[in-house]
Amino acid sequence: MTSSNVSAGATKVADLTINEFRELVQEVVIQTLSEMMGDPDEGLELRDDFVEELKQSLANVEAGGKTVPAQKVAERLGLTW
Repeated sequence: MTSSNVSAGATKVADLTINEFRELVQEVVIQTLSEMMGDPDEGLELRDDFVEELKQSLANVEAGGKTVPAQKVAERLGLTW
């Protein structure tokens, strides 16, 4: 169902065909999931000091530095159940 098929506010759900209704539901689900799962920080830039910390961390790992598995970090922060 495209916006050309239905003018805003002029059509009732009861007036839609089954295919138009399915398309409407699909559009609403996709929009809702996009809003819920979208990255709220998209388009923002990292602070320069944070970029430097990341670079240092990556260099440390490349040089053989110790890493901590994500599961261990989650446990330490009480994020597991």
